[in-house]
Amino acid sequence: MKLVLAFLACFFTLTISQPKANKIDAQVQALLKKMTLEEKIGQMTQVDYTAITNHYDDIVTYSLGSILWGGSSEIPDITAKGWAATYDMLQSFSQKTKLKVPLIFGVDAVHGHNNVDGAVIFPHNVALGATRSPQIVERIGGITAAEMRATGIQWDFAPCVAVSRNERWGRTYESFGEDPELVKQLGAAFVKGMQGTDLSNPASALACVKHFLGDGGTTNGKDQGNTEVDEATLRAVHLPGYVEAIKAGAMSMMPSYSSWNGVKMHGNKYLLTDVLKKELGFNGFLVSDWAAIDQLDTNYRSAIEKSVNAGLDMAMIPNGHGQKNSYIDFITMLKDLVKKKKVPMSRIDDAVKRILTVKLSMNLAGNLYANKELLIQVGSPEHRNVAREAVRQSLVLLKNNNILPLSKTGIKIHVAGKWADSIGAQCGGWTIGWQGISGNAISGGTTIMQAIKNTAGKGTKIGYSVDGSGADSSDIGIVVAAEQPYAEMVGDRTDLSLSNDDQAVINTMKAKGIPVVVILLSGRPMIINSSLEKADAFVAAWLPGTEGQGVADVLFGDFNFTGKLPHSWPKNMQQVPINIGDKVYDPLFPYGFGLTYKEQAK
Repeated sequence: MKLVLAFLACFFTLTISQPKANKIDAQVQALLKKMTLEEKIGQMTQVDYTAITNHYDDIVTYSLGSILWGGSSEIPDITAKGWAATYDMLQSFSQKTKLKVPLIFGVDAVHGHNNVDGAVIFPHNVALGATRSPQIVERIGGITAAEMRATGIQWDFAPCVAVSRNERWGRTYESFGEDPELVKQLGAAFVKGMQGTDLSNPASALACVKHFLGDGGTTNGKDQGNTEVDEATLRAVHLPGYVEAIKAGAMSMMPSYSSWNGVKMHGNKYLLTDVLKKELGFNGFLVSDWAAIDQLDTNYRSAIEKSVNAGLDMAMIPNGHGQKNSYIDFITMLKDLVKKKKVPMSRIDDAVKRILTVKLSMNLAGNLYANKELLIQVGSPEHRNVAREAVRQSLVLLKNNNILPLSKTGIKIHVAGKWADSIGAQCGGWTIGWQGISGNAISGGTTIMQAIKNTAGKGTKIGYSVDGSGADSSDIGIVVAAEQPYAEMVGDRTDLSLSNDDQAVINTMKAKGIPVVVILLSGRPMIINSSLEKADAFVAAWLPGTEGQGVADVLFGDFNFTGKLPHSWPKNMQQVPINIGDKVYDPLFPYGFGLTYKEQAK
């Protein structure tokens, strides 16, 4: 028996490097025949790092298949080298299991490898939607994959292909926009960039397309809410991104917390199995969102039964020893459900086959540990230059009364606002911490304030104040307004007005009698009417990430504005939601709007 198992482990390692479908299928079938029920269920179990800390032997005991780092599950040393060392340590436990099936590690690298200090942070998806460029998005996907693989992590919970239809939604910035056509183009481009032409490439990573299905269309934009539309609308608006992602080679997807007409997606067999797997031919695997199966039923056993029978292949579980609904509970209860024929063995085998097929296609056994040769690329100048280019392409000029571009020489510029010198505000949520961070506790990159100083030429003086004071003798005033960083749930809003503090700074600068440029950092369109009237130029800069230099590149005219709105811009909250194609459509700025230096605001 030991000889057979040793041969199987060797077979797994040597032949996985040739990811041809027939060979991979043969390998998967061979593994399945050797697996016990417990080992199969282990492959279906994904555990958060914080849940397994101090219990690493459970990787061996339960033959666990996956580990993730949730939004705030960082390790003590969050440098790229620190992440790589932790990854290698954890992966080594997989080689102590009977069959030595590698762990697959997941992370929310939604705009770069954003849990790693020193990594390049790209603009969030809403900004990439403004670029209208599949080419830049594909490059970003490839760079993100390379920086991930430098730390060992092989699986990214991205891209989000939600079609955001209500700016109240706190995840609007994770969507490329309100138009299904735009979303499907850019989502597929990210998948192609991340996965490359060959998933077995040690610099490629597995994309996870999310959140299936309709999370951007919930009533009142409520996160984890209810999408109340008929099936024709669901398919026309919210499905195209997934269809295109499958064509691009997507091999993992994540169901949404949200519901469709009152039915939770994690328990919707019609959409997960009949539509996605059968009708659309999705051959990859489905992983749950964070503890999402818990929402199906107050009885955890029943929740497991409903989700797995609906088509879920892997459960993301944040709870560990001594906690309710832990990964040990999941494994124990699912095993019992199978033995009592509440969950068919065929469903278990299907789930595990899908997971193993992906692992073999990625040649995880052949690329077991972190690719240290890629460490030098993390946050490299080359990667930052791509991010800077993305920032330039994403900026949308909403108003310009012949104020921009700015002169580089011989003028006095006063910059104001507490967000002008904050990389945290530029990056927004999902940056180091789940909800993001304020200030400059992120290594690398350039704030907008520093970028303006870098770009200003001979004889130009740059002043700064938080509140706009001290601008009296200036030639130009620049105010950086922003949303406080936020992520899912916390970011839901019923009022999208600029903060009182930001409006006060704009008013103070305007009272100085000088031209005022407003730069807005936001994850969505805001209510800006009064501030827009006071501004002589107004720029929607979205959440540009670490490379604020890209903003200054365009402000000073080294590059033109090319960004176009990925969302219709409402006049007031009474207009929200407003989307292109509405029967009554009278926005402040229409979808696709964006001035250039050859055009002036009407």
